[in-house]
Order: sequence, then C-alpha cells, then structure tokens
Amino acid sequence: SMPGMRGFSGLMYLRAQYQSVPVVIVSASEDTGTIRRCMELGASGFIPKSLGIEVIREAVSQVMAGGSWTPPDIDLGEADGEASAMAQRLSTLTPQQVRVLMMLSEGLLNKQIAYELSVSEATVKAHVSAILQKLGVESRTQAVIAAAKIEQGQWLAAEAR
Repeated sequence: SMPGMRGFSGLMYLRAQYQSVPVVIVSASEDTGTIRRCMELGASGFIPKSLGIEVIREAVSQVMAGGSWTPPDIDLGEADGEASAMAQRLSTLTPQQVRVLMMLSEGLLNKQIAYELSVSEATVKAHVSAILQKLGVESRTQAVIAAAKIEQGQWLAAEAR
C-alpha cells in the first residue's frame, strides 16, 4: 500500500534486483494471505507493526543472521492454488525481466521499453518471450493480467474463499 507502488510489485522488483539482500516487510496488515504472498515472493520476513519493540528487534536480528521470520501465531501452511504457483513463477524472473513486465503492465510497446532500458527491440522481444515461458502464459496480455492479479492481491481474496 505504499505510495508509488502497485501491490506486490515493489517486493517483486526488490527481490529481482537485489537477490542477496534480505527484505523484511513491516506492515499494519496481519492478514495471513498477505504474509504468505510476501514470503512466496521472496521476503525474508514479515513483521506486523503491532508487535512490541523487543519482538521486532529479535525478528530483524534473525533475518540479518540469515534466517527468516514471520509471526509465530500465523499458520503459513502451504496454500494450494493458482496464486502460489504464479507467485513462484514470478519469483524466477530476472531483474530486467521484472522491469520489462512492469513496463508491459504500464501499456508500453516494445519500442518504448527498448528506449527506456537503452536496449534493442530484439532484446526486449527476447525478454518478453522468456517472461511468457517462465509464467506459463501464451501472450503478453496474459502475462500482464497475471502480474496485475498478484500486484492487486486479487488471488488473496480468491484463496480466502
């Protein structure tokens, strides 16, 4: 819900861009589906703002030591369904592929993406092809729809049913 971000796109971008840097989400949300999605998209931890300072300190220390952390009272058992599978596929995208996917989501054409990224149109086409393959979709429209559903948390609502 951060200004300038679209749902989980900020997390997707950070994980793709800085794979070795631990990312911890600190949020007012304590929704199990949101926490699960953050962890599936590569967060190292999820800390609700409602926790006390000592618990937050412990959580950050655990993540900085190479571990992961989520609230102990939240059951993050494996969620079935399309959302988890798509989140896993999205996490396989390279940083440049995430950038291309986000630009596709903004409605940019290959030529515009090539200009923005200072690459050739052929390179953009290669990225688009790789994105389609990794996401298991057949068109750029389907890739954009899949990314938008994750970003907007639409699959979270579907999982709760």
